[in-house]
Amino acid sequence: MVSSVEKFQLSVEAAEAYEAGFVPALFADWAPALVDAASVRSGQSILDVACGTGIVAREAADRQGGRGRVVGLDLNEAMLVVARRLRPDIEWVQGDAANLPFDEHTFDVVLCQSALMFFPDPVLALGEMARVVKPGGIVAVQVWASRESQAGFKPFYDVVARHAGQAAVDLVSTYWALGDLDRLTGLFETAGLAISSTRSRTGAIRAPSIDQYITTEIESTPLVERISDEIYRRIRADARVALQPLFTETGGFQMPIVGYLVSAARAE
Repeated sequence: MVSSVEKFQLSVEAAEAYEAGFVPALFADWAPALVDAASVRSGQSILDVACGTGIVAREAADRQGGRGRVVGLDLNEAMLVVARRLRPDIEWVQGDAANLPFDEHTFDVVLCQSALMFFPDPVLALGEMARVVKPGGIVAVQVWASRESQAGFKPFYDVVARHAGQAAVDLVSTYWALGDLDRLTGLFETAGLAISSTRSRTGAIRAPSIDQYITTEIESTPLVERISDEIYRRIRADARVALQPLFTETGGFQMPIVGYLVSAARAE
């Protein structure tokens, strides 16, 4: 039987591509906002769950000024290989968000960026975050708002639907699965966390070209395996036209994206 750890392993090359592409294009813009939402202070113990190559952990460590403790945890060892290369001063641990390898009351702050929607059981993962945070500690999470809130994506999804059907749109829309704020805060409460604050924020996805954006959107999802080369070609050709208004005067692609920052406290 293949374990969940084995099932989700990527290559180091893929992790390097993630760091070189996704982090500057999207995640680096949101990491400071998430750390702000948690009111991170110097001297705290901080856990970054599903850290990827570690952009949030790096931001939190920079705020520490050499004090405190920062740990990044990810299921994928290749992500951690890249994270260790970039910041050997941070602790990097392989582990599952559904079964965090830490004792109760270990951390002052637990952070999770753009990952909760991908966990098989979000309430279980939030419960684990609540377990390892100290009484009075903070759990802060960033997720994306609903698909209906993402006006910039509509032209692209219209193209995908026209050539590959609505089911294909659903495949490239997993990001928005927890985009209902009432439902999202309800998950926190079910996990035993009391909401401290919620905030909506608009950022941007950036890419050097429309083609690069299309490649990322299609090839980072299962859709690439479910469409023919001809359908992919048609999507790319039509999306170039549909997304042209998002090509900036400075020669790059920029699409607005809306997300939520939710901060919650563990009961004393």
